[in-house]
Amino acid sequence: MADVLPLVEARLRTALGEPDARAAVTFLGTDRIEVLRFTGSTDAGTGTGTGTGAGSGAGAGTVTGSGGEIVRYATLGMSAQPMADPTAAVADPVAGPRAELVLSVRAGAADTDKVLRPLAVLAASPQVEGLVVAPGASLDVGGPLWPGAPFTSVLVAEPGGLVEDLELDAPLDPVRFLPLLPMTPNEAAWKRVHGAGALQERWLASGTDLRDPARKSVPLD
Repeated sequence: MADVLPLVEARLRTALGEPDARAAVTFLGTDRIEVLRFTGSTDAGTGTGTGTGAGSGAGAGTVTGSGGEIVRYATLGMSAQPMADPTAAVADPVAGPRAELVLSVRAGAADTDKVLRPLAVLAASPQVEGLVVAPGASLDVGGPLWPGAPFTSVLVAEPGGLVEDLELDAPLDPVRFLPLLPMTPNEAAWKRVHGAGALQERWLASGTDLRDPARKSVPLD
């Protein structure tokens, strides 16, 4: 059976270009997780849907941004194994959902390169905690995403807009590239009560620039 990760990296390069930096993190009892950084893409300042903040293209309406260069961080290694249903008695070593994570932020406004380790921690969570990471889920990093960041967690958005799913030979499930939308603590708490869709509607109604690494919480009253 073909190694999945070279195919995943090739798909990322096709969609995002050549990475200009990469870092590897290994956690006890897990496979190695890499995080690749892609720079050089630009944003015209507007996009369609709340998913624009992470390149997912989901939703309807317009999210306004300030334009400028976008830096993207993508994990590589999470998809090496399928995510197992935590309620299953025995994990299937072949079948099951596979995914990688993608975060997009505006360059230059914060030290976002420090997000590499938190992203690797999130990518290792299916192996460490037996999680199945899927759209609509909240992932908490236990602290700021990078130094001084107003975000301590992310919302997993719908895939398919920025990096297309990678189809694998049967019986393997496709690899999905899941955009991450940073959430402030207030937004994360509100989302737990009202749901992911309601929070995305708030972002959309407020014209929130989800790529802004220093943005404030959306009004939740």
